[in-house]
Amino acid sequence: MSTLPDGEPLAPVLAAAPVADGEFVEITDADVEQVVELWKTCELTRPWNDPYVDIAEARAGDGSTVLVARADGRVAATAMAGHDGHRGWLYYVAVAPELRSTGLGRAAVVAAEAWLVARGARKIQLMVRTGNADVLGFYGRLGYADQECTVLGRWIPSD
Repeated sequence: MSTLPDGEPLAPVLAAAPVADGEFVEITDADVEQVVELWKTCELTRPWNDPYVDIAEARAGDGSTVLVARADGRVAATAMAGHDGHRGWLYYVAVAPELRSTGLGRAAVVAAEAWLVARGARKIQLMVRTGNADVLGFYGRLGYADQECTVLGRWIPSD
């Protein structure tokens, strides 16, 4: 069994990837509108982050993707994954509200983790807004923990 740098066993989340209603696959052009709609419904979008640009940029390179699962012919869950050459990152993990607590969120994380591990990620990170206790609890149950660091950012002015 793999271990963390401190010798703790790696959580066995990667070992069992449940597939709720559908398999996670890479986004297609036909999925984009439904994905953006899902992200808005799940309140993941912000005025300063254009979801269409985020999707296009994730699809543009080999180091990132958007994974989707469908239920009843519609996009039901997503996870954006990116590998920066050092660590893997998760973004836009979303599940249709009516399908929450079905295992689909866990399946989205596991699918994105598998995608990242296949590209060499040894550690996977994500950001959760501080006040989002429900989501912090969800990730805690999957073995994610506060990394005792502060995320800083700076916007680069555009022309």
